[in-house]
Amino acid sequence: MSALPLSPAPLSVFGGMRSKLTELKESGLYREFTPCSYLAEEPGTALHQGRRIQVWCTNDYLGMSQNPQVMEAQIASTLRHGTGNGGSRNIAGTSEAHVALETRLAAWHRKPRALVFTSGYVANFETLTTLLQAVPDMVVFSDALNHRSLIEGIRATKNRKHIFPHSDVAALEELLSQYETDRPKLIVFESVYSMDGDIAPIGAICDLADRYNAMTYLDETHAIGVNGPTGAGICEQLGEERATFVQGVFGKAVGTTGGYVAGPDEVLDYVRSHAPGFIFTTTIPRSSLDATRRSLDIVQSGAGGELRRKLRENALRMRTALRAAGIDFIDAESHLVPVLVPGGERVKRVSRRLLDEFDIYVQPVNYPSVAKGGERFRVTVAPFRTQDHIDAFVRALRICLDNA
Repeated sequence: MSALPLSPAPLSVFGGMRSKLTELKESGLYREFTPCSYLAEEPGTALHQGRRIQVWCTNDYLGMSQNPQVMEAQIASTLRHGTGNGGSRNIAGTSEAHVALETRLAAWHRKPRALVFTSGYVANFETLTTLLQAVPDMVVFSDALNHRSLIEGIRATKNRKHIFPHSDVAALEELLSQYETDRPKLIVFESVYSMDGDIAPIGAICDLADRYNAMTYLDETHAIGVNGPTGAGICEQLGEERATFVQGVFGKAVGTTGGYVAGPDEVLDYVRSHAPGFIFTTTIPRSSLDATRRSLDIVQSGAGGELRRKLRENALRMRTALRAAGIDFIDAESHLVPVLVPGGERVKRVSRRLLDEFDIYVQPVNYPSVAKGGERFRVTVAPFRTQDHIDAFVRALRICLDNA
């Protein structure tokens, strides 16, 4: 029996979307997506509309997604286990690789347990909503520049919430001091903030947590693989083990896909048992998990340490070249290099010209990801980039800025 054509009447309720999309485009805030297919044989290069382009805004910080050993691990696992697991974690979808990886992650962060999720966003949202709904009188203290996944996870609950100015320890303490010692409290923040590239005062925040009997939820997304002797993040770099929960991802420096949270055993067992986004979704394929495990072998080894050293050196080289060219940027502590190009339309014009004339792709970052007037490029300089690459990028950027 053929399906009846859908009447236009139900769709009329969405009529306001057209005008809102028009407003979005006219404001310069409409998001455009640049298709690019990465080439494993040429790290940092992708195909776009039939031509090769250089990608300077990828989160694959160490180039692990094109590492031959990692690719071989995924191919071998696919040939043995197939392309999917065929179920959710509680229905035929938990592989031995899930168990081994979660055990490894817990040990890496010196926590009793870890849970692997389908993405870092899901890990943050599902863990926070489940925790906060379980303890409705818990008060949340969230950094003003937290990632959207943290914001939405907190916003989805009815718990009392406070937003403190970015990395402002004094303001955070003032808020904490308003509550009695035995009131449950959770401080939510990140280690590396990707838009400015700055690093949170983790030790000072953990000191406040100790003083005011609070727990901490730390998102190490942009530090995993990049910081610390074995790449476990800023906490490992500082020798700081007091964060109650540590979140991380595989989709950036590890070069695969997925996210995780490490923390207390019984609490994460509760999350495992109650979080809808953990229970009711198909799991990451075994082949991807095996690629992740092989990537971690490298990231945690001396070879990973060498990649981290080259990444830091290249970030310094990029800053030096930008400074010499008179290009404004944020001199951040991390491996990220935010290049400031104020103006929503201006940053898009510069991005388009770089792509059209120089085969260079950097995604414009504008509101609401950053404040209006703070538009920028978030430039990353992977270990395989050379000084010649950096110099050519800066020359092209200077030309495009001069004519924007």
